[in-house]
Amino acid sequence: MSDEPSISGLLAAASARAVPVVRGVTDDRLGDPTPCAEYTVRELVGHLTHVVVGFQAYAAKGQADFSVTPDHVGEDPRWRERFAAEARKLAEAWAAPGAEEGTAGQLDLPARTLGHMALLDLLVHPWDLARATGQEYAPDPAVVDALVQVVERMAPMAREWKAFGDPAPVPDGATSFERLLATTGRDPRPDTV
Repeated sequence: MSDEPSISGLLAAASARAVPVVRGVTDDRLGDPTPCAEYTVRELVGHLTHVVVGFQAYAAKGQADFSVTPDHVGEDPRWRERFAAEARKLAEAWAAPGAEEGTAGQLDLPARTLGHMALLDLLVHPWDLARATGQEYAPDPAVVDALVQVVERMAPMAREWKAFGDPAPVPDGATSFERLLATTGRDPRPDTV
């Protein structure tokens, strides 16, 4: 584990790319669809905020309730700033001694697995939001590198839980990030023929 990058550092790097995308979501786009068919832009911002809050609890070996996603956008007019603050707190929570050790959560999963799950959401959902709202998004290469094999390993279980769709075709010359997106069931180049 000592050769692997820290979850905290990766979360900070992913957050640095995610926060500008969330800040760039304009109110007139909140009802728009996203590549996550079950979420509008508003609902996806709410889900992502819920993840960064809930996984802070997991870092402290606590519990989080993901059965219902609060309307973070409707409840707080400063939702963009709140997301940025909570993303920062998430990285800080995973920097605490022992956060990456042992197990946590309702399913008693390895802590690093939970950290990777949060990291995946912070990597992929900003892409979803950027696609939905016409923004640019370039993921942090270190985050992509840290997750490529993890996502391959978790894909069968994630599909069983309906967290991933069926794998999408991988285009010729695909980047590591595009292959990762395809593994999650997203078309990494929906505008190409």
